[in-house]
Parts: sequence; structure tokens; C-alpha cells
Amino acid sequence: VQLVESGGGLVQPGGSLRLSCAASGFTFSSYVMSWYRQAPGKERELVALISSGGNSTKYADSMKGRYTISRDNDKNTVYLQMNSLKPEDTAVYYCNTRFLSNTGVRDYWGQGTQVTVSS
Repeated sequence: VQLVESGGGLVQPGGSLRLSCAASGFTFSSYVMSWYRQAPGKERELVALISSGGNSTKYADSMKGRYTISRDNDKNTVYLQMNSLKPEDTAVYYCNTRFLSNTGVRDYWGQGTQVTVSS
């Protein structure tokens, strides 16, 4: 399993960014995909998740209305559109998928992409 994030960078408050996560090594269209973020000194938190078919999404309360998660199962890619960015959105953003089996749960993570919101 490989997850590779891209699209992070420096943006001014109120600006937008679109993150991408290219997945390989598993049947992408069969798995829920998620975005998490981790700010300095804070725990990693769930940002959003999307069902395997893309017809169901869930967001953390602080991201509702500003972030949109989507996926393209033909391209094995999940996206995170982030609008109206705030300084408190500054964090490393990680792509995640979780495998469930009779032996337990295994999480896979990308390397992360830095998002910095600052004037």
C-alpha cells in the first residue's frame, strides 16, 4: 500500500488549496479514504472521510462548509478541497486508509503534506 499526498503549501488567510492523495497497491475503489491533520503540539485529528463509492462523506465540525472531500476511483486518487482557510488550519495533512480483517485493524498513512496559512 502506498499513499502519496501533494498540493500543500503556503496560503494567505481566506485562500484555498486542493490536496491530492494518489493511492496504489490495493483495490482503491473498495475502501473508505480519509484525511487527517496534525498541528504542532496537537494530536492527529480526523478532517474528513469518504465512502468507497464516493456517495457518502463525513466532516469534522470545524471543517463543515469549508472543506470538500472527493475521490476519483478511475485515477485511484482522493482529494481535499479547502476553502476559506484560517491560520488554525495550519498542519500536516495525511491521507489514510484502514484495512479490517479477522486479525484486527491496520491503518496506512501517507508521508503528509504541509499546509501553512499565514499572511
